[in-house]
Amino acid sequence: MKMFTGNKRSVTVILLIGSCLFILIQCINNGKKESDEKEKNNSTSQIRNINFKQFAGEAACLTCHKNIYDSFVHTSHFLTSQPAIEKYIKGSFEKGKNIFSFHPGLYVEMEKTDSGFFQTAYSNGVEKISKRFDIITGSGAKGQTYLSWRNNELFQLPISYLTSANEWANSPGYPKKIVYNRPVTSRCLECHSTYVTVLSAPGKEPEEYDHNEILYGVECEKCHGPGANHVTYEMQHPKDLVGKYIINPATFTRQQSLDLCALCHGGRLQKTTPSFEFIAGDTLANYFVKDNSGPTISEIDVHGNQYGLLQESKCFQMSGMTCLTCHNTHEYERGKEALFSQRCMACHNKEHGTFCKINSLSVASIKSNCIDCHMPKQPSMSVALLLQGHDEPTPALIHTHLIKVYQDATKKFIKTKK
Repeated sequence: MKMFTGNKRSVTVILLIGSCLFILIQCINNGKKESDEKEKNNSTSQIRNINFKQFAGEAACLTCHKNIYDSFVHTSHFLTSQPAIEKYIKGSFEKGKNIFSFHPGLYVEMEKTDSGFFQTAYSNGVEKISKRFDIITGSGAKGQTYLSWRNNELFQLPISYLTSANEWANSPGYPKKIVYNRPVTSRCLECHSTYVTVLSAPGKEPEEYDHNEILYGVECEKCHGPGANHVTYEMQHPKDLVGKYIINPATFTRQQSLDLCALCHGGRLQKTTPSFEFIAGDTLANYFVKDNSGPTISEIDVHGNQYGLLQESKCFQMSGMTCLTCHNTHEYERGKEALFSQRCMACHNKEHGTFCKINSLSVASIKSNCIDCHMPKQPSMSVALLLQGHDEPTPALIHTHLIKVYQDATKKFIKTKK
């Protein structure tokens, strides 16, 4: 009887322990599910709270990375925004070359004064409005447009500059009249700068910015992440040769690398978090949704959605290539067709049986320029400016990133080589 009672008690204890273990496991699993769900939700909606103090500024990189810095400052990325000082403004302020006339009596004059540079509108010789050049956007490779402060708000000025014509022009998308009231959004600044502190609450238009917390250009920390902690650590540990507290894009997966470039070269993206929250290495879809009502492949503009065009290319689809396969972002490589062509030869060569089949040209001619045949320049409608005296905007010509055989471009290339 005692033995039976003892066994009964043992069974009861075992069952009790089992029940406790079951409940504990359920709690752990439920907690993990909640944690996973929370992490999932955070990945798509969390505000990272990036702020200006986390950045070191590109000048801080100069101490340890001088060779890279000295090359990088000449690139279009670095120059895509700068303060409006004379050395960066491409257009002329010389009399006779500094006026854009909409029609007789109505014109904008680009004026250089002791207090800065201004775009001043005149009607029948009477000054109507004058606003300062404060910020330049655009490297000048294709053109530039200019921003002006109005308290803490930024507005695009009416007159831009088209490099191919070396002339002042009506700003892209503007009507044939003087307009000073187009606000500049943080999404625009996100692609033309490294960081800008947004002062206004989400949804407020026009947005407001801190004049003193702007990192001009798409510089080091756009691709390597905020670097203040990195600089502090490296200054305190000069013998530590392994970079700490900094992002190395060379370690990225293919999609991470593509997402970094697609932030600004991926077409129309609708942000789901505040601007400047995305940093290198993030998943773009956690911060933006793609505009699926956008253009078809034949309608994608050559400026602004290079990624969309590249995705449709066989070179991209049949390889692991990324933007960095062809572009060294630390170097100024614009116009170096032979250099880019050598990168094509890494895949398109005789060893692989994929070398160019045009027998009428020398091997040297082919190797010197794959680009003009397979990525010819095409007009951009998003970078199209109305020149003085013209009825239609003049588009900038930009190499397409839809890599394929273009019969007309190939015939033109062969003709120039014979």
